Amino acid sequence: MKRVLFFITFVFFTAINGSHLFAQMVFSGIADTTFSARAGAGESPDVSFGFEQFANIRFQARLRERGRFMGAVNLFAAAGDTAAAAAAVNPHGIVAGENYIAGIEVERLQFRLDFETVDFDGGLMRLPFGFSQVWGSSDFLNPPNPLRPDARPRAVLATSFTWFPVDMFSIHGFGTTGRDPFAVDGQGAIMGLSMTRHWNRASLQLLYSYETPQDVSETWSGSRYGVHRAGVSLRADLVLGFVVDALYTYNHQANTRMDGLSLSAGFDYSFFGGNLIVLAEYLFNGASSSTALGFGGGFSNRHYLYTGLNLRFNDFTSGGLALISGLSDTSFTPLITFNRDIAQGATLTFTAQVPMDPDLFTGNGRRGEFGPLPPGSTFGRYFDFSARLRMRF
Repeated sequence: MKRVLFFITFVFFTAINGSHLFAQMVFSGIADTTFSARAGAGESPDVSFGFEQFANIRFQARLRERGRFMGAVNLFAAAGDTAAAAAAVNPHGIVAGENYIAGIEVERLQFRLDFETVDFDGGLMRLPFGFSQVWGSSDFLNPPNPLRPDARPRAVLATSFTWFPVDMFSIHGFGTTGRDPFAVDGQGAIMGLSMTRHWNRASLQLLYSYETPQDVSETWSGSRYGVHRAGVSLRADLVLGFVVDALYTYNHQANTRMDGLSLSAGFDYSFFGGNLIVLAEYLFNGASSSTALGFGGGFSNRHYLYTGLNLRFNDFTSGGLALISGLSDTSFTPLITFNRDIAQGATLTFTAQVPMDPDLFTGNGRRGEFGPLPPGSTFGRYFDFSARLRMRF
């Protein structure tokens, strides 16, 4: 915590005093004030409330003519249900007060060197892959979670280069540290290469990565032989917008077969001049694939479907309705959102989730992954509601 505070102080001091290194420091960010309410299931309280004040502060500076330095810091204070959830995830990264907890997290911290045809990046940064809008099969370093569509994906400590030999074609090489930050012998480090080609109405990306051998007693998803990943992602904008995103993970020690495949496919289409957008995307989730629980993802069954629509009522108001379906166990979570711009740079958002499964309606004990009380869990919820005021600066 002291080191993070020192870093923030250093950045502000440098910007104010006009360092020769930083020609100009630019700040931006968001501030969220969120109130939440939950109807609990299982051993959770019947009704619980949460309150959080969150800020994501981003800064960027030019490094002479060819470089940039970029970073972002998360600040938060929380109480109630929100505080309990934050403390359970990261009990050592918070400070408790009399009526709230607070924390600081370095979210991004990277440099970029720009040359005519090559970019070099390094530091704590995002390495996204694939064109999937929902499940992120190729995005194996940190796949998105459709239950939390507004969550900003976490970063990884990495280095990379991107070469642009011709227009609309790039070759991207990267290397990251392993998932265990205390590994001193390079176990679990990841290196890879991707190639991306864009056309007027289509885009194609090929991906390969290798994860170095590691002691499986420390991480059950690793392998003493190393882990190979190979994928392809295709986006085509025809009458409909089609996307196919697939990544195969091969672990020789686990004798990986079909269970190493994560495959998503779907489409989107807009009506009424883009005021209504419809999106559907299917996921096949192999038991040891990139989207599987314990292997970088968060899903434990085979077949999933996301269907949703977003309707823009006017320049200030929009709403969305999505249904996240677990087809293997017949469980569902409807997600309802409503957005209203109440001032320039200020948006009020209401969100509700209603988990459902066969046990909810019949009491037959068939609990589903997206139901009120997932299998193997003693804590759950029948209803989630949140109201958030987001201010951009």
